[in-house]
This record gives sequence, C-alpha cells and structure tokens, in this order.
Amino acid sequence: MGDAIKHGLLPKHSKVSQKERDALLEQFQVRPQDLPKILKTDAAIAHLDCAEGDIIKIVRESKTAGESVFYRTVI
Repeated sequence: MGDAIKHGLLPKHSKVSQKERDALLEQFQVRPQDLPKILKTDAAIAHLDCAEGDIIKIVRESKTAGESVFYRTVI
C-alpha cells in the first residue's frame, strides 16, 4: 500500500488544537460525539498521532466555494 498522505486527491487533514476545538464546539453548539466520525486507523490521519476524541479538520478544494472545511471526531 502506498503512502496515502502523498496522494494528489487526498484533502488536507490536520488535528485541531484545544483552543480551536473549544471554539468550534461553542460556535456550532455541538459535542464531539455529534460530529461525523473518522477511524484512528484511517490512513489519512495515521501521521497525526491522534487519540480517540481528537477532532480532525479536513479542507477540500471546491470549484464553487474555493475550499470547504469539514470536521470529524476520531474514534
């Protein structure tokens, strides 16, 4: 299996800081378990040293919006 993070079609994945996490949850009035999930073993985040409960920010290029941001909770 190749190195998934080098694949040209894979959107950028990053782990959010505690400060960003708190602001995100407050802004959207959600709990981490309310966000969509991503497995800790997912190849796209293997290099991020994630723990269960961490929140991952995914930035995808969009032809109409420029870029779209999505969040996932690590399980």
